[in-house]
Amino acid sequence: MRFAKLVPALGVVGIVAMACGGGGGTATTSAATIPSSLSVSSFDVTFSAMATLKDLHSAGSGLVGVLMPDTTSSTRWVNSDLPYLTKAFQMAGYSSSEFKIDNAQGSDATELALAQADITQGAKVLVMAPLDPTVGTQIQTLATSKGVKLISYDRATFTGTNTYYVSFDNVQVGKLIGQGFLACLTAWNVSNPKVFTLNGGEDTDPNAIDFAKGYNSAVWGDSVPQETVGKSANGATLVGDQVAPGWDNSKGQQIFQQAYTANKNINATIEANDGLANAVVTVLKQNNVPANKIPTTGQDASLGGIENVLTGYQCGTVYKPIYLEAQDAVALATILRAGLTPPTALVNSTTSPQPGKPGTTQPASLLTPYWVDKTKVASTVIADNFVDKATLCQAVTAAVCAANGIS
Repeated sequence: MRFAKLVPALGVVGIVAMACGGGGGTATTSAATIPSSLSVSSFDVTFSAMATLKDLHSAGSGLVGVLMPDTTSSTRWVNSDLPYLTKAFQMAGYSSSEFKIDNAQGSDATELALAQADITQGAKVLVMAPLDPTVGTQIQTLATSKGVKLISYDRATFTGTNTYYVSFDNVQVGKLIGQGFLACLTAWNVSNPKVFTLNGGEDTDPNAIDFAKGYNSAVWGDSVPQETVGKSANGATLVGDQVAPGWDNSKGQQIFQQAYTANKNINATIEANDGLANAVVTVLKQNNVPANKIPTTGQDASLGGIENVLTGYQCGTVYKPIYLEAQDAVALATILRAGLTPPTALVNSTTSPQPGKPGTTQPASLLTPYWVDKTKVASTVIADNFVDKATLCQAVTAAVCAANGIS
């Protein structure tokens, strides 16, 4: 027979697993502990921290199911999260039958069904990026009822208890957008800025609210999800502030098209991510607005976003090294799968619902984001192989790459 017992070991929590052989065989004992050095700073581009989790992986059992939300709100879910999560699992010792990564393709019903299927297949831990709070709550309730541990990945879920959150510091992401925007006003010589803000999906994603609170605090001095039109600060005036429902880029483009048609005085913009920035850039190009004229902002350091940065249509983008987030989630999942309590060096913060909204404060593991303008592309997303250099330089031309230190 085989059983496990929780014991302390040299200041860390460990598992001692004992297997007794039949027919009078001898017993063997092996121990697995959480590496004492494991923290949110342990992860890097080499994925070397994953190898330190192999004993923990062996000490646990059951499937880890991963649920991605869609393929439209951001290219990251397919282009970055999927391969990075796969690599992190593999390097931590997981076989292909011990983890499963699926995409809900924008359907709440599909994401819930995927969670149910994973639990039926023996999942001990679910890692989910909920499409919206409704399905996040449904999956959290389901997981609790089945004794399955839950990690809310990149998008927080505030219902229930013991739902861990892995992401980047979302308010800081927004502050970087706002600070980058202000620097761009000066760099691009924008006179008397008339600002239009295109927020992300605040109707479905609580992270979008934190992003907005961050950039509104940096630009206008108010930590609010939507700023009052007419507000003035830092020499700028807000002439419009709207939400792109569900992070829908096509709706965002329609919103800005209507706003710009009605008010050609708009000469500076703030966007919550690269997809929305590109929606605005598309409208500006259709109106023959030249490069380095009307700022846009974003996050995700997507290929399209970096193209716009290098060609002078976007001031910069917040780089959230998703390979760090993927490793963080796999490390946390491996600890929970082994029945252990994550150390405070890994679960280094908390996340709470917006004031007046239902829910509870949840333990969180938060990573550090970075602002990337054209001067930092080579040393960040290119150096990390986050964006493919050949594809980028083909899109923007070799000359533009060379001019920005990318060769």
